[in-house]
Amino acid sequence: MKKKILLAVVGAMSVFTLAACSGNTNSEIASMKGGKLTVEDFYEKAKTDQNSQQVVFDMILSKVFTTKYGDKVTDKDVEKEIKNVFGDSFEDQLKASGLTRKDVEKSVRDSLAFKEGLKAHVKLTDADLKAAWDSFHPEVEAQLIAVMTEDEAKEVKKEVSKKDADFGKVAKEKSVDASKEDSGKVKFDSSTPATTVPEEVKAAAWELKDGEVSEPIAVNSAYGTSYYVVKMVKNQSKGNDMSKFEDKIKEIATDTKLNDSEFTTKAIGEELVDANVKIKDEAFSNILTNFIDAAETKKSSDSDAKSSDTKESETKASTEESK
Repeated sequence: MKKKILLAVVGAMSVFTLAACSGNTNSEIASMKGGKLTVEDFYEKAKTDQNSQQVVFDMILSKVFTTKYGDKVTDKDVEKEIKNVFGDSFEDQLKASGLTRKDVEKSVRDSLAFKEGLKAHVKLTDADLKAAWDSFHPEVEAQLIAVMTEDEAKEVKKEVSKKDADFGKVAKEKSVDASKEDSGKVKFDSSTPATTVPEEVKAAAWELKDGEVSEPIAVNSAYGTSYYVVKMVKNQSKGNDMSKFEDKIKEIATDTKLNDSEFTTKAIGEELVDANVKIKDEAFSNILTNFIDAAETKKSSDSDAKSSDTKESETKASTEESK
C-alpha cells in the first residue's frame, strides 16, 4: 500500500511535467547529429505506452472525484490516513522516495475523495446487511505465537499448555509475528485484514473459550506455510441482536460494496458521465469505455425496470376500474 501510493505520486508527477512542457511542442528535449528530440516526439511515443494510459486514466478520475467530493475530505482526514498507511516511518520513506510531503498529501487527498465518491453510490439493502451480519464476529482479545515449522508449533503448543505457563514470555522468545513485542497480544474482529491476523487464525480463535489454547494452525501464503498457536483471552458472542452492532455491520456491508469490481466500475462510469468527460486524443479513446458502458447498461436497466413498474401500475389501475 505504501509503495502503491508513492508510485502513484511519481507517475502523476511525470505526467504533470509532460503536460507543462507540452505547451510548446517544438521545445527540444535533446539534440544530436542529424536531428533532435522534441516534446512532441516524446508525447507521441509516450502516449501509446500502457503505463501512460493508466496514468492519464488515474488523472481523469482524480480530477472528476476531487472536483465533486474533495470538500468532504479534511486536513485531519489526510493526516489520519498518512498515519495509518505509513506509520511512524513516514519521513524516512519520503526521503527514500525523493518526494515531498505535499506530493503525498495530494495523492492521499485524491484517494480519499475517490472513496467518498464511491460511497455516495452505496445503497445498502436488507440482503447486504444480512450478508454482513452472517459473516460478522465482534472484537476479541487473544495472544498468538507464529513460527515457521509445524514441529516448532507443536513444541510451542506443548510448552504453553503446561501449568502456570507464561504465554507472553514464550511469544517474546519464539514468535516471528510483530505482536511478539507486546507478548503476542492482539485484538481483532471479522473485518480485521488477513495481513494482520490470517483468516485461518481468526476462524480457529472464534471456537475457543477464554483461557483455551488452539492446536497448531497452518497458514499458507505466497511466502510459504507458517504455523500459529492462539490463546483466547476474552471471546464474545454476537448474539441475535444485530442493532447492537449496527454501525459496524453497515461499515462491513459498505466495504463489501467498495470491494466489488462490478459496483465500482458502474459507480466510476456514472461519475464520468455526470462530469461529461470527453476524450480529445484518439490515443486514449478506449481508456474509459468499460466504465461508460457499465454506467449506460445500468441506466438502461433502471429505465426498463421503471417502465415495467409503470406498466404494472397502469394494468392494475385498469383492472380496478373495470371492476
